[in-house]
Amino acid sequence: MSVAALRAEFPVLETCVYLNSNSTGALPRGVARVLDRYWATMRNWRDDAWTGWLDELDGYIGALSEFLGAPTGTVVTDTNLTTLLGRLATCFDFGGERTKVVTTDREFPTVPFLWRGFAKYGAERVVVGFDTAAVESAIDERTLLVCVAHGSYTTGAVLDLERIVARAHEMGALVVVDAFQTVGVLPLNVRALGVDFLLGGAGKWLCGAHTGFLYARQELLPTLRPAATGWFAGRDPLSFRPADDWAEDAQRLAGGTPIPLTAMMSRVGLDLLAGVGAQSIREHSLRCTERILTRADEAGIAVRTPAAPERRGGVVCLSFPGDEAVKKRLVEHGMVCSWREGLRVAPHIYNTVDEVDAFMDALISERGLVRG
Repeated sequence: MSVAALRAEFPVLETCVYLNSNSTGALPRGVARVLDRYWATMRNWRDDAWTGWLDELDGYIGALSEFLGAPTGTVVTDTNLTTLLGRLATCFDFGGERTKVVTTDREFPTVPFLWRGFAKYGAERVVVGFDTAAVESAIDERTLLVCVAHGSYTTGAVLDLERIVARAHEMGALVVVDAFQTVGVLPLNVRALGVDFLLGGAGKWLCGAHTGFLYARQELLPTLRPAATGWFAGRDPLSFRPADDWAEDAQRLAGGTPIPLTAMMSRVGLDLLAGVGAQSIREHSLRCTERILTRADEAGIAVRTPAAPERRGGVVCLSFPGDEAVKKRLVEHGMVCSWREGLRVAPHIYNTVDEVDAFMDALISERGLVRG
């Protein structure tokens, strides 16, 4: 697909310069057809519509598994990452010798809040800086889980997952990765990385909507018996009989009645990204973010994101006096970005370097007005 054809799939680009994929990814126009089709079903309700909806949900899970390099039966979806992480946490016993959960000080608020709650069951949260070496050093023989974000939502930095996985497995610990800020903009192959669990969602770089997912390493599935569960986690939920055991695959980490619509919506963007290819997306992202770094350096703007390509994800975080006010002024003028302890700029595959330059021109101008 040509650049022009790809950009034509995203209507929001007709109205603004959209550099906000780390917060809310742009939705392709094909989603409208999904919504129309869903409404056509709903206005003429029939229970047997569920058969088709569940087939589409399974189709999305299959496409997502392929995108992640995950074996069939190792991915499950739900409404959001928080729900899935909490359910996964109930699979573990914190009453033994291993009670530590190693995490960082740059996690999305879900993570510290959730593990603080699990302290009542014996979980001991160990917090270190968002640094690969710091995480490695914190893992010891009492560590049960290492629960870290692949990419920081406030700095754009990324951790070296291969090193962390190697250290954790050496010490007998398991690794839970929050990849919401990287999946869709960085290549991620769960088998190659060796991660035990990987979570993410469709609403940012995957150009989808309101769908979280969890990958669980195949060898671990028989050991996972969540306390927080639902009827769709049973061996044969559509028999509508009480479950006698959990499903054999990742479906055992499902909950109650699913919401297929968001997966149906998210499939459209996923297919577009898969057609481009993860490596091409990453190469384009690096070109765009390198341009932001260059322009920021020329303008004397502080950058919170590491300069080394291997240490940054798809977002560049800028910091200067009045940056939050500048963000608001930029959005008012059709230059869409976000602010989290700094101004975040997140070009995706549907953006161009020319758009990045236009955005940086506007940012530098607005910064001058705020300083003046």
